[in-house]
Amino acid sequence: MDAASAHATYLLTLLCLSVVLLIVHILLQGNFATKERGRAWNAGARDGDNEPKGVLAGRSARASKNYQETYPAFIGLLLAMILTGDMSGWGLTGGTVWLIARIVYIPLYLAGIPYVRSLVWLVSIVGLVIMMVGLFL
Repeated sequence: MDAASAHATYLLTLLCLSVVLLIVHILLQGNFATKERGRAWNAGARDGDNEPKGVLAGRSARASKNYQETYPAFIGLLLAMILTGDMSGWGLTGGTVWLIARIVYIPLYLAGIPYVRSLVWLVSIVGLVIMMVGLFL
């Protein structure tokens, strides 16, 4: 396998892992909300103002929303890296940094750890910037 194919395969692996992380966010949020409000609430239309109010349900929902805020940028940069070939390896590095930081972010947010969580979020943004730099090298 040549270097371009290996890089593209790794980038596609990052894309697939990011989808797995999205599913983890959805399952966490749904699990905590269902524990609080019950299965009938989860299966229902959820009309009215009866959103889960518990700490973990709220934190998991906010962590998921936070993930979804940077996820489109990650996908766009990743696809651009795949299309351009990313021979520099910067896309690999930045994408890996982003994904690892986003994984670490979840337990920090659920545990309510303030400053370290913000630092990890910043590291994920640095990963996106590294990916952008890779597009121009």
